[in-house]
Amino acid sequence: MIRFLEVFSFLLAWGYTFVFFWIIKTFLPLRRNCFVKIAAFLVCGYLTDSIIYSNDLGSLLGTMVLFFAYVLIFYRGTLMEKVSVLLVFYPALIAINYLMLDIGGRLFFTTTHAAYEEMTQSPELMLISTTIHTVSLLLRLLFWIGAWLVLRKFLSKITSRLNTQMWLIVDMLMLASFVAIFTIIYFMPEDTAIVYPICGASIFSSFGCMYLASYICEAMQTAYHAQELEMQRNYYKDRIRDEERVRSVYHDMKNHLLLLQSQAGNGQEVQNSIQELKDQIQEYENYHHTGNEFLDIIIRDKAKAAQERKIDFSAVISFEAGSFIEPLDISTIFGNALDNAIEASEKLSEDMRLITVRANRVRNMLVIIVENNTAATSPETKGTTKKDTFAHGFGLPNLKNAVEKYDGQCNTKLENGMFTLKVVIPIP
Repeated sequence: MIRFLEVFSFLLAWGYTFVFFWIIKTFLPLRRNCFVKIAAFLVCGYLTDSIIYSNDLGSLLGTMVLFFAYVLIFYRGTLMEKVSVLLVFYPALIAINYLMLDIGGRLFFTTTHAAYEEMTQSPELMLISTTIHTVSLLLRLLFWIGAWLVLRKFLSKITSRLNTQMWLIVDMLMLASFVAIFTIIYFMPEDTAIVYPICGASIFSSFGCMYLASYICEAMQTAYHAQELEMQRNYYKDRIRDEERVRSVYHDMKNHLLLLQSQAGNGQEVQNSIQELKDQIQEYENYHHTGNEFLDIIIRDKAKAAQERKIDFSAVISFEAGSFIEPLDISTIFGNALDNAIEASEKLSEDMRLITVRANRVRNMLVIIVENNTAATSPETKGTTKKDTFAHGFGLPNLKNAVEKYDGQCNTKLENGMFTLKVVIPIP
């Protein structure tokens, strides 16, 4: 029986490690090297099994240093984000480990009234001890599974949307629970049960700060997004009216040219004027007609912006099947994708500036592909390279949100100096 419990405890311990590892990985991305990822998981197993004793500065400080070193070495992200991981998860980790260890010890010695020497010599006492240890591991596993279910909705979103200033505010709030749990366990009162409510409050406070960060992020993004969409809506209404007027003039101009050409004879000057007007009309006819009025305007504006920046712009788009997508979502998807592509292209020499846009129906899917050359050594960014990341860093997240609204998927790839954004949306 003891052997079975030991094996079961081993599985629970690594299950507990996996859940904790997955939560941290959701919050911050791991470094890409496969061997580094394996090493990160193994070190995480040692970290989650930390034994926390009261009045023991070594176990408290050692776990803290190991935790921070672990995050610094194996994860990507800013220093502020890594400090935030420590402030959020360290109090929860040592609180739950201390509670399980202390409660398990109290339960064993209260029920058996045995000394440690007797436990090591008695198979019955060893069975009780192993059972309590197994149950404590099971409770830890259930706790972190519950934490994952609560935190998964906003963990990955927070790091991609909060800037340094916002992180500083959140970290100041989380610092209270960090200091409280560290201090109360080190300066343990005689009645250790007094610490239990403080451990619970510390865990609740840490996770509550994560919810607060998510709420602040969503509120600010929603306000920014609403303002942006309102401006876009008014802008594109005006542009549609301008487009209608241009079409009307274009229609009349063709008739006037036919009449002028029939009356002009062979006068070279008149013929040159006619040819110039024809070329202007030809430019309009060669413009990208996508099958969607809103998208026509967006592509026209972005093509003009690309031309002004001496970027080779090519678009092959058939978007009749995308009529189910709301105009503002079309603007969010194509506008942000092309803005990012133009921004990346401006950093290259003129002969390397190239943007291609393709969109078409493939069976029951609407496929959108935007490709642009980019610097091979460009550092990764969180949606923008602008200094004001909070104001400008919503492009890619907004694009993904618009795509996910229609149960679509958005993937990016950087290979051989070519950045590719691919959007796939099912057609209802």
